[in-house]
Amino acid sequence: MGKSADLSEFDTGQIVKARRLGTSITETARLVGCSRSAVVSIHAKWINDGDTSSRRQGVVRPRVIKEKGRRRLSRLVKQNRRQTVAQLTAQYNAGRSASVSEHTVQLTLLDMGLCSRRPTRVPLSTKRHRQLRLQWAREHRDWTVDK
Repeated sequence: MGKSADLSEFDTGQIVKARRLGTSITETARLVGCSRSAVVSIHAKWINDGDTSSRRQGVVRPRVIKEKGRRRLSRLVKQNRRQTVAQLTAQYNAGRSASVSEHTVQLTLLDMGLCSRRPTRVPLSTKRHRQLRLQWAREHRDWTVDK
């Protein structure tokens, strides 16, 4: 389970104010809608540091395939839509210093909204089928809906 999101500045201010007014830890947690341990840690931080701001920043791993690479990959897909991910990866890595894995290419394609699908198989309509359909339509031309 990952870390939960930080409380807003308003919520931390409410916690500090409520604790200063003598509200219990449980009542403060219920008021703000957070855990008791969050109330205790935020109040302790305010007492020790005089500040409740969080220095925690969102850490996101940088993308291996940048925007320019995504456009290149899109061009490769549009050149031949029947290529496999392995073939696309080989083409993408040709002439590049840093290579990417098939998994990275697959995830990037999915992120771009390009996913594979198989065409549905339908029986082909023969000349005999067309003749029978036309014959049926002519026989039933004057039908009406009677109940």
